[in-house]
Amino acid sequence: MNTQTHENPLTVWPTPAVTPSLSLAQNAAPDPSAPAQDALPILNLATYRFVAIDDLDVTRDWVRTRCEQFGIKGTILLAAEGVNLFVAGQGDSVRAWLAEMDTDARFAHLGAKESWSKTVPYRKLVVKVRKEIIRMDQPGIVQQHGRAPAVDAATLKRWLDAGVDDAGKPVVMLDTRNQFEVDMGTFDGAVSWNIARFSEFPAATDAHASDLDNKTVVSFCTGGIRCEKAAIYLRHAGVDAYQLEGGILKYFETQQSAHYTGHCFVFDDRALVDGALQQVGDYPPDTQFNPKKYQ
Repeated sequence: MNTQTHENPLTVWPTPAVTPSLSLAQNAAPDPSAPAQDALPILNLATYRFVAIDDLDVTRDWVRTRCEQFGIKGTILLAAEGVNLFVAGQGDSVRAWLAEMDTDARFAHLGAKESWSKTVPYRKLVVKVRKEIIRMDQPGIVQQHGRAPAVDAATLKRWLDAGVDDAGKPVVMLDTRNQFEVDMGTFDGAVSWNIARFSEFPAATDAHASDLDNKTVVSFCTGGIRCEKAAIYLRHAGVDAYQLEGGILKYFETQQSAHYTGHCFVFDDRALVDGALQQVGDYPPDTQFNPKKYQ
């Protein structure tokens, strides 16, 4: 696919305003016994982008071919609203794949969250076309309402240290993940509406939005995509909501586990990572937490 021949102009929905940090947050000390992240051979990427994709079948085939060319494994979801991906491979190969993806303006400079592991945590490559890149049963919500404002990790850390935002309003952390993920670990004092799937979030919002009156709500998830859609829906419901930029994984990159208890569930064979983005234990694929049940 030659991206220079696209007839339709590139449409990327505006990046949400990110509340800047006014001070450097203190990082938790990493585990000295853990290997340096970049000393491990496998580079894991997680990212998404809301961007118009009108030639989905052609794009799917082009993306799959590029992944196969560089030995990339993982899951890539494409929809008219954008792309959502979790992939891994040898570090140099992943860098080369990203450079190839940069040749298509829709996927250029994706700003992926990075972590390293001993082995590839995916068993195959899956590239699929779907109605939404994360199912909320609200297709087009980003196009219709625009993107929600975001708060970066350092600013959130500062707010949580104080218990209030810069205007003095109480800060409420709202976990938008499935309840079994919440049970693995979450921000201290976070609210969870006990949903089994993200498609239940709109109904939960309609039932509980009034509980969030006069509060600054920061929605969060693993990598940012669910909390972005969640924040849009929350704001449409009248809630003063922000998304955590880049989700838990991006927060861990700079703040480690500050104000966070437990681990973060990831939908690959690592299963759980800690605040230093290190795999926690081994993943038993036949357990109730098999990620295939939730894709």
